[in-house]
Amino acid sequence: MGKHVIVGAGQVGSPLAEALASSGHEVTVVTRSGSGPATPGVTRLAADASDGERLASIAKGAEALYNCANPQYHRWARDWPPMANAMLGAAEKSGAVLVTLSNLYGYGPVDRPMTEDLPLAAPGTKGRVRAKMWSDALAAHQAGRVRITEVRGSDFFGPNMIDLSFFGSRFIKPILAGKTVRVPADPDQPHSVTYLPDAARALAVVALDERAWGRAWHVPTGPALTIRRMAERIASAEGAPKPELAAIPHWTMRAAGLFSPLLRELEETRYQFVRPFILDSSAFETTFDVPSTPFDDALKHTLTWWHTTHPA
Repeated sequence: MGKHVIVGAGQVGSPLAEALASSGHEVTVVTRSGSGPATPGVTRLAADASDGERLASIAKGAEALYNCANPQYHRWARDWPPMANAMLGAAEKSGAVLVTLSNLYGYGPVDRPMTEDLPLAAPGTKGRVRAKMWSDALAAHQAGRVRITEVRGSDFFGPNMIDLSFFGSRFIKPILAGKTVRVPADPDQPHSVTYLPDAARALAVVALDERAWGRAWHVPTGPALTIRRMAERIASAEGAPKPELAAIPHWTMRAAGLFSPLLRELEETRYQFVRPFILDSSAFETTFDVPSTPFDDALKHTLTWWHTTHPA
């Protein structure tokens, strides 16, 4: 068993740390505050993710360095470049494989299911930030300076969800209460949802498999559902009434964005929720023989977690 260093203790970093530790690996979780899961086998350290020298020291002797950081949504253009450069440099100096958790923003609007061979042609700021992170890492890999890989998922759903998640409390709570669910989207467009434990598992798989290095992969993700159908499945599983969904008008979102940096940033990725947004993860599933968790199982575990952390 080897040493693994995870930068970030959020909705993917923490379960990844717990899974690696339970498998007998030595795990270090790095956050600005020194937070992280209080799990046997996990060491928590406080460090600035943009401090490459500090990260390189922490990652010395590590098999893998995982980028599971998550800057504030409206600060991506400012915060991501120094953090990404620091982690790339730390991986190069330490010899650890750099494994980056990413998303689908880099592709921009597309008219077919997304596969890893699509060009990273996003017109928006956040998509360009993610594309640059990947191109810099890939160039370093191709130059023989470092070993890298990247895992991309769609919107997350599952245990350990943050409240800001589209499918978090603002979605689940009104469904279970039998109230109208207001969504900033077309509820009848198919939309891929990635189960959080599948994302953590995918990161652990690619870190130690040479076949994964030098390219990006999509997290195993089940067939896309419409947001309406997903809401109905949640309600049915809990014996709640069939939910009513109401799309929040676009002008309302734009007006709210004048006062909320988070809502203002959503304008750039609005295309993801007004047209089909479908992830194809067949390459990962075929190469590594790792399927996605069936939705019924994912839903069961998610609702169990929900009731534990959101008691009535």
